[in-house]
Amino acid sequence: MTTDELIWRISGGSGDGVDSTSQNFTKALMRSGLHVFTHRHYPSRIRGGHTYVEVRASAEPVASRGDGFNVLLTLGDSFARNTDEDAVYGNEAIKPLSENLDELRDGGIIVFDSGQVDIEEVPNFEERAEEHDWQVFPVDLRGIAKEHGREIMRNTAGVGATAALIDMDLDPVEDLMAEAMSGDILEANLDVLEDAHDHVTEEFDTDTGLSVPQGEHDEEQVLLSGSHGISYGAIDEGCRFISGYPMTPWTDVFTIMSQELEEMGGIAEQVEDEIAAAAAAIGASHAGAKAMSGSSGGGFALMSEPLGLAEMTETPLVLVESMRAGPSTGMPTKTEQADLEHVLYTSQGDHSRLAFAPGDPVEAYEQTRKAFELAWKYQMPAIVIYDSKLAGEYRSVPKSAFDQEPNPDLGSTLTEDELADAPHDDTGRFQRFQHDVEDDVSPRSLPGQENGRFLATGNEHWPNGQIAEDTTNRVNQVDRRLGKLSSVRDDLNATEESFQSHWGTEDAEIGVLTWGSTQDSVEEAVENLAATGRPVAGLGVSEIAPFPEAEIVEFVESVDEVMIVEMNASAQFRGLLQKELGAYGQKISSLLKYNGEPFRAGEIEEAIEIELNGGGEPTAQVTLRPATGD
Repeated sequence: MTTDELIWRISGGSGDGVDSTSQNFTKALMRSGLHVFTHRHYPSRIRGGHTYVEVRASAEPVASRGDGFNVLLTLGDSFARNTDEDAVYGNEAIKPLSENLDELRDGGIIVFDSGQVDIEEVPNFEERAEEHDWQVFPVDLRGIAKEHGREIMRNTAGVGATAALIDMDLDPVEDLMAEAMSGDILEANLDVLEDAHDHVTEEFDTDTGLSVPQGEHDEEQVLLSGSHGISYGAIDEGCRFISGYPMTPWTDVFTIMSQELEEMGGIAEQVEDEIAAAAAAIGASHAGAKAMSGSSGGGFALMSEPLGLAEMTETPLVLVESMRAGPSTGMPTKTEQADLEHVLYTSQGDHSRLAFAPGDPVEAYEQTRKAFELAWKYQMPAIVIYDSKLAGEYRSVPKSAFDQEPNPDLGSTLTEDELADAPHDDTGRFQRFQHDVEDDVSPRSLPGQENGRFLATGNEHWPNGQIAEDTTNRVNQVDRRLGKLSSVRDDLNATEESFQSHWGTEDAEIGVLTWGSTQDSVEEAVENLAATGRPVAGLGVSEIAPFPEAEIVEFVESVDEVMIVEMNASAQFRGLLQKELGAYGQKISSLLKYNGEPFRAGEIEEAIEIELNGGGEPTAQVTLRPATGD
């Protein structure tokens, strides 16, 4: 066992307080000076069903899941519907223990609630525990909680028991409790925490060989998810209107925005469906507000027609699309990156839209801000693509990353003074959709402005907005709308740093290319191999549309082979790359995962070694797809 990192997993049933307990445990580790990262697994049920949260903590920055874990706290499932092993879902009472053993490292710690879990019902448990040298601690967490009032506090007892076995200071945990509760409830929880800690100390040998790492932050940290990053980026960029309909995992952004906007005079509107949500956001933007909406795959499909309307009327808008395993309802609480083509190509006709795919909460903040900035500057919809992995994973990030100036600017919107000198037709209508304009952006007006009157329609139109089917006008309008993408590309290329991330060694033989939330696992894999002298480099792509062709070509040409890592079965980013570049198929292979779980660094490392060594089969549940012609 090592003490350089702790990976703690708490498991139970949905409704057992697994999520809230893990949040407090994670915050306590962060406040003690450690960098933290969480991964959440939960079923598509309100109550019952096996769920767990994994917390990785280290004195060094951590940005992805670890390979396996070394401490398991099992509460059991209070809401188990069936304890028959032959039932459809098996024996739900033991799943929080039995389904978490495969990834527990040798020498690991198991704390289980002996008042809830019958260890005799777990198949081959004793043999496996002996084989892997697991340290097993049966503790009646339920009984300890009952002594102080309610068995619901057994999760608190579990934290106390864990702390005793890993030499963890209880002070940060107690401070968090005091912040969240008071009075008799606080006193009862503190008593449960300390009694469980004392019980384990008195009844067991607590010299487990594993302890909490010691660390100290260089600057203040905050615990955030990608959903927070998107929400705070939108707010700082001046968004004051959001409309939506709940759908996992997009709901997190909608909830955060709704809470925050209420306190700052903004509007958050839950509507009847996703068509209405996107249409309401378009209306708010047309009226002069910075507005956004979003959904997950099935809900975003309903936004296709409003999205096309925003493109045709050149109404700035930001949409977020939170991917989950599909198609149809799919696996609502599991992650996937299979909506890329859906996001890029949904809605009829030729498209003029922007797309960003951030890889972590800070990137989510920065790229959401950039999406708003460019959408309002170039008058087009921008989409932030993420997934349930980034939406729900919490990690410690520097607070300073979000200490940036707000930007309420409405981009290329004219004032009334500017409108007085702007071109108008013979009837006094503002020429809202002019052909020959700088960067193909025709400035807009807002309803109610003097000299700003024009028509906004989903039909093709003349410069004043009046419906038109003239062929020359059609070509001019289409060319101008699509031409804005080139202007955006020039704008992004002119920034000091792109939104892409680079890792690994110079003069690499193999390059690993990925996009979106998979970047963190790829980064760790590449850096691990590079540290051992393996010739590996990595590129994480966040600028999806317009495509960063020059930067990707430079990377692809710098290596002998390229492996594209993504979480879908159809290699969608690989397809996009080959469509945009029209070459390099003979040197590009794919590593795909689509079982609902995110990549671990070790899975990627194994695949890279297979490529470097000339062949083999991965042991993990992933798919290696060779380059064209192999």
